Amino acid sequence: MIFKLEEELIFPPCHLAEEDGLLAVGGDLSPERLLLAYTNGIFPWYSDDTPILWYAPHERFVLFPEKLKISKSMKQVIRSGKFEVTIDEAFPEVIKTCAKITRKDQDGTWITNDMQKAYIKLFRLGFAHSVEVWEEGSLVGGLYGVLINKIFCGESMFSKTSNSSKLALIWLAENIDLKLIDCQVHTNHLESMGAEMISMEEYLKYLKA
Repeated sequence: MIFKLEEELIFPPCHLAEEDGLLAVGGDLSPERLLLAYTNGIFPWYSDDTPILWYAPHERFVLFPEKLKISKSMKQVIRSGKFEVTIDEAFPEVIKTCAKITRKDQDGTWITNDMQKAYIKLFRLGFAHSVEVWEEGSLVGGLYGVLINKIFCGESMFSKTSNSSKLALIWLAENIDLKLIDCQVHTNHLESMGAEMISMEEYLKYLKA
């Protein structure tokens, strides 16, 4: 059953989500609703031609920082000093680039203008964060997400040059005190870096601890 949200700030329990993780539809992207969602293992994911859709997948694809795998080639990239990494220096630029960048097998973006405005507002309130990768003063890679109780809920990443988004993820895992990084969607390259599936029940235990 898919729940329809009204003005009241409330979400149904995660275990009631559909098989594909869809839990609810409607509501808004106010900071209060977004923070309530993330605190309960829920996140928005939709496009311009649909209402706001809220998901709570029965399994979560996560990366435990202590299980991070760094390839020999990435270690060489890190040692090269070719890139500079910063945090929260260019959040609006990171999220806008994530929305615009072309991705294989993806038509359009789910990072709508309303989503961008909502997460920039969360950033200004101190709940959303970005990691930026620079090469010779130009932004060439990065990621952004929401930090809740030492869990970084990764929303999106981009790479304009080889390895830059991987470097952002490695920096995040090694420099911020996190229980885990919620990658949300499975990808082969994240799996190769140590990400794994856990149940929603286990994910909520970390979230609520």
